Amino acid sequence: MNTTQSKQRKQQKGFTLIELVIVIVVIGVLSAIALPRFINTSTDARVASVNGLAGGLRSAVALVQAGYVSAGSTTSTSVTMLTGSTVAVAAGTGLPAATAAGIGSAMQDTSAYNVTYAGGTATFQAVSGGSATCQAVYTAATGVVTTTTTGC
Repeated sequence: MNTTQSKQRKQQKGFTLIELVIVIVVIGVLSAIALPRFINTSTDARVASVNGLAGGLRSAVALVQAGYVSAGSTTSTSVTMLTGSTVAVAAGTGLPAATAAGIGSAMQDTSAYNVTYAGGTATFQAVSGGSATCQAVYTAATGVVTTTTTGC
């Protein structure tokens, strides 16, 4: 080889076919590993939404009870919140009733949930999907909020 041919080879740039095939294979393997993780994001979002709502319900119960106690009456059946909304409560405990006028009024916006009130409980199910077991349930007798995230 003379020096002219040697200089031309050193000046050539680009990828060989084998290098391109290896890059394509690596990208394929990475996408096969990462794709299933991204598919579960809607389920994760619904679980996070239900857990967030449960936290909001617990906070609403605590705020209503604090308002009840600070009012000083143990016989009152309603609490007026700072926002001006009136929340129906159980006399003696100050726990919000499991009704639209109770816990429904304490929560300012539940538009992302289908809410049903029955038998002393309020059940919140995400509108965006999931099964009937993806929910948060408020029990008025105890003030306890439970979540079920199976089926989200």
